[in-house]
Amino acid sequence: MSDSLFTNIYNPDVLSCLANLSNDEVFTPPEIVNNMLDLLPQELFKSPDTKFLDPACKSGVFLREIAKRLIEGLADKIPDLQKRLDHIYHNQLYGIAITELTSLLSRRSVYCSKYPNSKYSVSHFENGEGNIRYKRVNHTFKNGRCVFCGASAGEYDREEGLETHAYELIHTKNPEEIFNMKFDVIIGNPPYQLQTAGSVESQAVPIYNKFVERAIKLNPRYLSMIIPARWLNGGFGLDNFRSNMLSCNKISTIHIYMDSTECFPGVDISGGICYFLYENKKFEKCLVVNHQNGAINKANRPLLEEGIETFIRENKAVSIINKVMSFKEESFENIVTAADPFGLNYKENNTVKMFKNYHADKTSGDVGVYYYGWLKDGIQYTSKRNVKENTDAIDKYKVLISKAYGERGNYPYYIIGKPFLGLPNTVCNMTYIMAGYYDDKETANNEMSYMRTRFFRFLVSLLKSTQNAYKKVYKLVPMQDFSKPWTDEELYKKYNLTQEEIDFIESMIKPMEDDTNE
Repeated sequence: MSDSLFTNIYNPDVLSCLANLSNDEVFTPPEIVNNMLDLLPQELFKSPDTKFLDPACKSGVFLREIAKRLIEGLADKIPDLQKRLDHIYHNQLYGIAITELTSLLSRRSVYCSKYPNSKYSVSHFENGEGNIRYKRVNHTFKNGRCVFCGASAGEYDREEGLETHAYELIHTKNPEEIFNMKFDVIIGNPPYQLQTAGSVESQAVPIYNKFVERAIKLNPRYLSMIIPARWLNGGFGLDNFRSNMLSCNKISTIHIYMDSTECFPGVDISGGICYFLYENKKFEKCLVVNHQNGAINKANRPLLEEGIETFIRENKAVSIINKVMSFKEESFENIVTAADPFGLNYKENNTVKMFKNYHADKTSGDVGVYYYGWLKDGIQYTSKRNVKENTDAIDKYKVLISKAYGERGNYPYYIIGKPFLGLPNTVCNMTYIMAGYYDDKETANNEMSYMRTRFFRFLVSLLKSTQNAYKKVYKLVPMQDFSKPWTDEELYKKYNLTQEEIDFIESMIKPMEDDTNE
């Protein structure tokens, strides 16, 4: 009877349809929800005392799938179906909806009625919320930013009646008081980011990390969330979160989808997606499961390998990294500049503004500025006086590369754009970064031959989780002798890579043609 209760109502499964919508507040496919529930000890679904919380209800799919398991798991302990339903819905399942609309959708999914005090609800409540609550919460702004989530007042200080996207779990000092109980399992798919505003470096502020941190403070026995995978290697404002999560040794399992569309059909999330199981005990190793093009690779390994200060997402890459690290060579990162290599941008009212003081015709005292390919040669001119950083590189041959390069679809990828030669008496704006400068063209060309290799770009890919390729993504790349050009064959031989390792690199990285400026 429990099967027919849900099968008849959800056919076709509207939640599978919603999961295909492209939105930052991504709806989770039921299949993925069940994969996450499979990570939990299954005896939890046979206990009438286990309490579950979804702190970011959208479709209600997590609570619905948990209910299905509890209905079956408690059949022996509570034989009467209605009594079983009443116990489960009143005492075991709890949710916090992220908007008023998703609260109605979640209640409809879980209680079969958007108002569980109606006659259509499979379990009657005295109130219209049941145990899936929604409370409109406002941001707390200080100096133009929310002190809880970092949202911009200009974007999210909204009038009554509009959604504020100030999510209750992360906008209260005492989240444990929301339901006043301890949860055994917290599980869900939180909102991922909020837009900022006001500067040239403006970018979305991640907030999924705040849901994870708040959930950990509630001290559940088990925590499982599905979030963007970019936190594992990079991401705006995520350094402390990443460090704490990778070093806590409480993540027992993590599944990583390099292509998010394999997890969320039709939804492209830069850097992929992951879900994990965090437990209230420590583990020496974590089961890391890679999903790529339908293939699955598993390995039990530490999240932080000895001698490597970051997480390596690909299991097959660990042996390659260990071989490279054993040479103890200087990092290529050391010759890469930060964003805005020549300091052309400026501040106005504490906001970084994009430099636009260019002109098309060169005059005395000018330098060329590579800024983007809007003109045929991609160069305009500005006074040398406007150059504030790396002035000693102006009259050198420079290796320049776009700071942003994004790709869609399945591997293999290029990972980064093609490097190009910056001529003497030129600079670049923040569209590009500079990776070294030299007195002669030949040395610069030799460096670019290295950057075009699959080996080089593979090592970059291990830390590049968004379209931006700032200085830090080059950290794992070793320096070479640029008195000569480089090929993949030479690099594979130098680092003693096996054919299996070579095949793996070449399955991930496209060959890049040589179109060096002569």
